[in-house]
Amino acid sequence: VCTTWQAVSRSDHLWQLLCRQVWARTHLMHDTWRDEFIYRHRTARNFRTRTHTYFTLQFDPSDVDEPDSLLCRCLTLSDLYLAAGFADGTVRLFLLNNRLHVRTLRPPLRDRFGRFSRAVSGIVISNSRLTFATMDGDIHVAEIDGVGHTRTAYAGDIVNDGALVDFAGCGRWWVGLFAGVPGRAFHIWDCNSEETTFVGGSLTDPEAVMGWHTLTELTTSLGRIRISGNETAVACTRWRTMVIDLRNQGVIIGEDEEQRRGLTVTGFDANEQVYVRMDSRGNANVRRVNTQETVCEFRVSGAAQRRVMGCVNRLNALMCAGGVMRVWEVERGEYLYSVRERVGEVEAIVADERHVAVASSSSTAQSVIHLWDFGAL
Repeated sequence: VCTTWQAVSRSDHLWQLLCRQVWARTHLMHDTWRDEFIYRHRTARNFRTRTHTYFTLQFDPSDVDEPDSLLCRCLTLSDLYLAAGFADGTVRLFLLNNRLHVRTLRPPLRDRFGRFSRAVSGIVISNSRLTFATMDGDIHVAEIDGVGHTRTAYAGDIVNDGALVDFAGCGRWWVGLFAGVPGRAFHIWDCNSEETTFVGGSLTDPEAVMGWHTLTELTTSLGRIRISGNETAVACTRWRTMVIDLRNQGVIIGEDEEQRRGLTVTGFDANEQVYVRMDSRGNANVRRVNTQETVCEFRVSGAAQRRVMGCVNRLNALMCAGGVMRVWEVERGEYLYSVRERVGEVEAIVADERHVAVASSSSTAQSVIHLWDFGAL
C-alpha cells in the first residue's frame, strides 16, 4: 500500500464519510469512525453467514386484566432500544444491551370506540423521545429516560378520519395511514410543532368499511406505511403501493398499477433506498423508491397457503411463513438461508442492520418476543 493511502486511511474524516455513504450512519456508537465502519462491515457479514445470538425477552404480564392486552401489534428498533406496542395501548421498552424490560408506557385514559381502538398502530423512537399512536388516531409522546408522564400530543377524530391503521415517523415528520373515511388516507404532522400539516389521499378508499372493523376485531392488515430516504413515505394496501413526499405535503412521487391478484400487505416494507412488495402468490418485487425501477425479484414459497410477515433492513429482506424465517439479499434477490429458530404464528417483525425482532403468538395468549443479535463478535 502506498504511503499516500496509508496517510489518508488514518483520517477519521474519511471513515466518517464512508460510514455515511455505505451504512447511513451519522453518529458514533464506537470510539472512532474507523472502528464504526469495521463493526458495521462485520455485522453485515454476520447477517450473510447466519452468525448470531438468539434470545427471548421477558416482561411481567401481571399488570393486565384483559385477555387481548398481551397481543403485540408492532415493534420498533433504535440503536439502544426495542419498543413493543400491544393491543391495549401499552408500549413496553427493552434495553438491547442487556435485553431487560426497563419501562412500560400507557396512554392517558380516554373513552373507547371499540375493542381495539386503543391498540398501538406504530412507534417512533427519535433521540430521547418515544412517540406512539393508537388506532383511534391519538398520538402520545414520552421521554425515554422516564422524566415526566406520557402526554397526548394529538387527539384523534375517529368519526371524521376513521381508524389509524399504521403510523411512522422520521426526524421532522409523523405520518399516519387511515382507513374508514374516503379522501383522508394520509395525515402528516410536523413533529416539532405537533401540528397537522396535510390530510388527503384516496389510497385506502377501497378499505373504508374494513377500516371500521379493525376497531372491534382482529382483521388482516389493511395497510402499511414506512419512511424512506429524503423525507418520503411509502404506503401499501392490498391493491397498490404509493410513494408520497412529506416535505411537499403529500405530493405523489410514484405509484404502481392496481394489482388484480392483490398484494400481501404484511409482506411489505421499505428501507432508505428500496421497498419490497409481495403478491398473494408469494412473488416478491424489490423496487427503488424514487424511480419505481425493479432491483430484483424472489419468491416466498408457501405464501399462498400461509400468512407471511416480512421486513427489510439495508441489505436483506426477511420473510416469516409457517413459523420459519427466511433471508434474501435485496440487491440481487439471492436466497441466503432460513433461521434455525422457529417462531410460530408471527404478529409483528422488525429489523435493522444489527437486530431482528419478532413477536409471535403463544398458547397462553401472551406474545413471545424473539430477538436475534448479529452484532460483530
